[in-house]
Amino acid sequence: MKYYSTRKSTPFVSLKEAVIKGLAPDNGLYMPERIEKFDSTFIAHIHQLSFQEIALEVAKKFFGEDIDIESLQHIVYDTLQFDCPVVKVKENVYSLELFHGPTLAFKDVGARFMARLLQYFLSGNEQQVHVLVATSGDTGSAVANGFLGVEGIHVHVLYPKGKVSEIQESQFTTLGKNVTALEVEGNFDDCQHLVKTAFLDEELNRKLLLTSANSINIARFLPQAFYYFNAYARLKELGELNEKELVVSVPSGNFGNLTAGLFAFEMGLPVARFFAANNENDVVYRYLLNGKYQPEATVETIANAMDVGAPSNFDRILDLYDHSHERISKIIKGYRYSDDQIRRAIQDVFKTHGYVCDPHGACGYLALEEGMENGQTGIFLETAHPAKFKNIVDQALGNHKVAIPEKLMHFIKGNKQSVPMTANYSKFKDYLLEFPG
Repeated sequence: MKYYSTRKSTPFVSLKEAVIKGLAPDNGLYMPERIEKFDSTFIAHIHQLSFQEIALEVAKKFFGEDIDIESLQHIVYDTLQFDCPVVKVKENVYSLELFHGPTLAFKDVGARFMARLLQYFLSGNEQQVHVLVATSGDTGSAVANGFLGVEGIHVHVLYPKGKVSEIQESQFTTLGKNVTALEVEGNFDDCQHLVKTAFLDEELNRKLLLTSANSINIARFLPQAFYYFNAYARLKELGELNEKELVVSVPSGNFGNLTAGLFAFEMGLPVARFFAANNENDVVYRYLLNGKYQPEATVETIANAMDVGAPSNFDRILDLYDHSHERISKIIKGYRYSDDQIRRAIQDVFKTHGYVCDPHGACGYLALEEGMENGQTGIFLETAHPAKFKNIVDQALGNHKVAIPEKLMHFIKGNKQSVPMTANYSKFKDYLLEFPG
């Protein structure tokens, strides 16, 4: 299958080129030339398949023309060494728990898949590959751990100083080996700008082999469609969808997760509507209301992984629906919540239902509360373990304290190693050019 840029001013490329390049030369994001649909028989019997079996069938639709099935199965099965279960919170409302991977965040799925796919494509390559990743929280840890120890690849994690939780920071600053954390004076958008500018720098790309592991990379966001299909299968297995429509609420920052859900929908997943649950970074929420997309400076909130003022993947959504506000607003409904509303939701969900949300999942829950209709079953994405935001969650819960899982304790005990970096691109470029190897 070939891949084109959302800017449409550069030639089509192969999957291998799209994965290695990450960003198209015209600054656009790569998209598959077509979306293969499942037939109704597959959807009708999907509940009879395991998560890994479902994921392999989805992966075949995207990657089956470019990767032999035996290798693709190995990549998928090795990626999914953990579950993404649906957990009942209350009648007709379920949490899709995406925090059971090694770094306890949803990005483990895409990051682990991409690491294995890139390793597959780079087999026999002698030049060191530099993976550049900007993070507002969980991406950095998922990517760093996904690539940790992979020979021939060095990961550079750019994160905004003082704007990720201490636990999140510990997950990518304590690893060492082939991972370097860059502590940027700025916000997530500054980090993302440095990464994107590097990919467009001809001199830098002549001297270094660069790729991205943000959701701008096609290999990072497409595998996220796996767990949407699995969630549907598990609800169907429980008998929850016999006479009910499914609505899915997605905490939305850079919009890679929601984009993957839309790809699943276009492949035939029966979803009545998606809810884009935003914090105070609400540029897409306002677009859905008035049809005007106007990126703005990032606002800092307690749901920090959603603190994105210029969401990259919204370009993919615009492209997917031919820039039609009517089509986009028909399938996506937007919601926006303040820090106070998020705190109250964490408190209320635990008090009433005994379930602990992280700040991002709380946004997703609120959107279901506001937008669900009779005859619908709703899923909200619980994108990270609440312990990753322990201070915020503990404060909201009062007497109840969130226990820190052993997986997180391992990172917390490590020593922080980071390189200070300004948001000045020339300084970042010098750093990369002078990097050993």
